[in-house]
Amino acid sequence: MPSRRKFIQSSAIALSASSLLPYAAAANKAVRSDDAKKSFLETGMAGYSFVNYSLEQTIAIMNRIGIYNLSLKDFHLPLDSSQEKIDEVLEAFKAGGINVYATGVIYMRSEAEVDRAFAYTKKVGVGLLVGVPTYELLAYTEKKVKEYDIKIAIHNHGPEDKLYPGPKDVYDRINKMDKRMGLCLDIGHAVRAGADLAKVVAAYADRLFDLHIKDVNAAKADGKAIELGRGVIDFPAFVKALRAINYKGKCSIEYEKDMKDALPGMAESAGYFRGVMS
Repeated sequence: MPSRRKFIQSSAIALSASSLLPYAAAANKAVRSDDAKKSFLETGMAGYSFVNYSLEQTIAIMNRIGIYNLSLKDFHLPLDSSQEKIDEVLEAFKAGGINVYATGVIYMRSEAEVDRAFAYTKKVGVGLLVGVPTYELLAYTEKKVKEYDIKIAIHNHGPEDKLYPGPKDVYDRINKMDKRMGLCLDIGHAVRAGADLAKVVAAYADRLFDLHIKDVNAAKADGKAIELGRGVIDFPAFVKALRAINYKGKCSIEYEKDMKDALPGMAESAGYFRGVMS
C-alpha cells in the first residue's frame, strides 16, 4: 500500500521548484475559500519556509495552498534595499494576492543592526518586526519601539539557543518593558524546550504578537520538524487556548521539512490546521 506521503505527491501537488513558475503569472487569480475567510484565526506563512524559492515561486506556492499572509525574510528583500526596490517587491506580492504583514526573523547583535531593522520595517510599511536582539540590546530596542511605534515579537529558537530557548526566556526579560515588546511564539521550538503550549498562551496572552506554527516528532531537544498533525503537538488543545484568549495575530506556518520540495508538506500542513480550526 502506498504511503500517505507518496499518495499526496502522486495525486495532487508534488511539483519541483522550476515547475511552479507557470503558476506565478496566474497567482492573483486564485479563489480564496470561504473556510479561510470565516476562520477565527488568520493563517500566514513564515518567510523562512521559502528559503529555497524565488519571490515568484513563493507567491505561486502560497496561492496553491490558499494562504495569503507572509512574514517577509531578507532573502526576498535584503535589509539594505532602496525604497524603490522595496516598493517593487511589495507590488509583486500585492499583485500576487499576498499581504506582507511583518518583517523577519531579523537578528540584531549591535545598535546599528537594531537601527537598520526598524528603518527597514518602517520602509516596508508594516507594524510588526519579528526579531532576535541580544540581551544587552533590549533597552535600546525598546527605545526604537517607542521611536518608530513598531511592535517587536522576539522569537524563541529551542534548547540549543543560548538567548531565547523557550517563550519564558523572552517573557521574563520583556514583561516590564513597553507593551509593544512581545513574543513570536514558535510552538515547535517551545515544545522541544519543554513548554506547555496551552499554559504559555494563557500566561503570555498580553504579549503574544505572532505565531510560528510547526509540528515536531518528539518533545525533546533533538525533535525534528514534521508535517502538522503527524507529530506530538496537541493542536486541538492549542487552538482551544488561542480561542480562549481571543488571539488576533497571525498563525504562520513555518515549514522546515523537505525544504527543497516543500509544497506537498506545506499543503498537507495547511489543510490539517484548517481542519483543526473548523
